[in-house]
Amino acid sequence: MPSLRQLHAAHGRLLLLDAASSEVQVGWLAGEGAAEWCGSGDEAGVALFRCLEQLARNPEDAGAFLFCDGPGSILGIRTSAMAIRTWNVLRPRPVFAYCSLALIAHAIGRSEVSVIADARRDAWHQFNLGTGLRRVPSESLGGELVTPDTFRHWSPLPTGVKHHRYSLKDLLPGLADADLFSAATEPDAFVHEEPSYAKWTPQIHTAPLKK
Repeated sequence: MPSLRQLHAAHGRLLLLDAASSEVQVGWLAGEGAAEWCGSGDEAGVALFRCLEQLARNPEDAGAFLFCDGPGSILGIRTSAMAIRTWNVLRPRPVFAYCSLALIAHAIGRSEVSVIADARRDAWHQFNLGTGLRRVPSESLGGELVTPDTFRHWSPLPTGVKHHRYSLKDLLPGLADADLFSAATEPDAFVHEEPSYAKWTPQIHTAPLKK
């Protein structure tokens, strides 16, 4: 898994899209600490492009794309992925994904701290340094818990959980050498397992027989 420093060395200017939380973040990363950022609370389909306009940057000028593939807002993440796939039709470039919870875990730097986000159905995404990302039921959570401050949740937050600022502008400078990124040949939202569907055998409806 390459680091941000290695991606800069290989591809130069990077365009980062993060729509995993309630605040969409877009970054133009030119390397060696040179970065421009824009954030927006609009829905992802509007926010991503408004931020690019405010930054006055053209995706065509990026050497590679970075995006958050989760956990977080599935709609926002897939909107980011769709934008990147569209730009790559015009000119193919490498795409790299990263895990939202991993950023905070590496910033904290302690394996005993669990970074969590709501996975719905009374379950949570949990990331720990050394063990990575997994999906656990609410009753299995324990120890020191941290959650990103701009992530939505539907289940009640566990007792004692602390909020951590989810700001790429603040998090990334200290993580330039962390192994955070993986190649994404087909950008999309991360899922723990592919959905399964029950089989259904079609039947012709008939009136019930009269006795």
